[in-house]
Amino acid sequence: MDPQIRKLGVVLLVMFLALFVKLNDLQVVRAERLANAPGNTRQATRDFSRERGVIQTADGAIVAESVDVDTAFERQRRYPEGELFAHIGGYFSFTYGTEGVERTYASDLAGRSVALRRLTDVLSERVRTGNVTLTVSKGLQQVARDALGARRGAVVAINPTDGAILAMWSFPSFDPNPLAAHDQAAVQASWDQLQDDAAKPMLPRAYRRNYAPGSTFKVVTAAAALDRRPDLVAKAYPPLRELDLPQTDANLPNFGNSTCGGPLPELLRVSCNTGFAQMGLDLGAADLAAEAADFGFRSRPPLDLPAPATSVFPEADEFARDQPGLAKSAIGQEDVASTPLQMALVAAGIANGGVVMKPHVMAEIRDDQGELVRTYEPEPWMRAVSPESAAALRDMMVQVVARGTAGRAAVPGVTVAAKTGTAQTVGDNSHAWLIGFAPAEAPRVAVAVIVESQPGLGDTVTGGRIAAPIAQAVLKAALGTP
Repeated sequence: MDPQIRKLGVVLLVMFLALFVKLNDLQVVRAERLANAPGNTRQATRDFSRERGVIQTADGAIVAESVDVDTAFERQRRYPEGELFAHIGGYFSFTYGTEGVERTYASDLAGRSVALRRLTDVLSERVRTGNVTLTVSKGLQQVARDALGARRGAVVAINPTDGAILAMWSFPSFDPNPLAAHDQAAVQASWDQLQDDAAKPMLPRAYRRNYAPGSTFKVVTAAAALDRRPDLVAKAYPPLRELDLPQTDANLPNFGNSTCGGPLPELLRVSCNTGFAQMGLDLGAADLAAEAADFGFRSRPPLDLPAPATSVFPEADEFARDQPGLAKSAIGQEDVASTPLQMALVAAGIANGGVVMKPHVMAEIRDDQGELVRTYEPEPWMRAVSPESAAALRDMMVQVVARGTAGRAAVPGVTVAAKTGTAQTVGDNSHAWLIGFAPAEAPRVAVAVIVESQPGLGDTVTGGRIAAPIAQAVLKAALGTP
């Protein structure tokens, strides 16, 4: 064979193999990700012209549906509840793609995962769709919205035994209806207005924004002591007004310059900064960082919504020359940062005997004939603490409500376990936090509440004063308590 022909044949073969690999990568390996990518208008064009399933709440409210319209696309997505579920249901936009449940369960809603499930489906010309039922209820979502009011922040309520999200509200929110319109100039104008809004209404604060968790993180530090250094549990930390930090001339004060100390249950009850900061130093960076990781810090929560944020706790070696940072991290400050979802999972893990379940918003999917396609199967995510340590923490958190900083979270006739937090931010502002669960004896709901950037640093902006009543309202509604 002529050498030139042989070389040409080899080149063509290599090019063919490269093309084969690329096509397989696009059509098999990355097909689903590319198909559901935001801004993929080819996918949107195909799906816009066909029926699409319903998204509905656990109590039957329609979050998203397709309606007939007199345009080239013939159908348009409609969101009857407007902003109430925008950060969960998401949107379905020809111009800007999909978000939320509309994105995660796009194949189900478009009928691609429910088609041809029976032999008779092969011969049928019927358009098949899938309907997604959420774990979230409209009633509880409204309570969370109303309790937070016009304050920026987020509320998360979760069933600790199976990870089902019961409510997840972020304020401000937005109306997804304009983004689903067919007038693309109007859609772009709505999008630009939302993007330019300094309040970031399209940001799902509940699961995509990190905040300093403040004293709510002390339950993680307490868990580290219970599981890894039981000798520290009974240690009587000396009453102090401020802690002399190593490697620096700076001191760490208690809230309001109060004096506190004692063993772990007392430190948690009064949220003693000096005691917990010293406990962090006593634990050491390795144990504290490992405990944070066991609760889910530094891991992306497996929530079935796009791009939940990963909560932050530094690696142990980052504290090698920063003991003051370790002390401050033990009380949820410095570089520690968490989403409200993550702190709800911390509470849920304690409530569930130390096991953090995978969070989810999908309860079940049925086809358009009402036949069950699949239900969500609960799965453990993390083993955060031992059952014995979880029980001890539960009892301590009960006392935080009964005799400590979280009294405003109390629900008449129900034993509530909780922990407050007040995280100082830039300037004289504080984030007000509360995490908790109830009934403490057999928990059915865990909550996390954050109210952003409350002005001032005194008693009027604490988690116990600002966030606790919001958590109480959600707990009462979730438990059906008057």
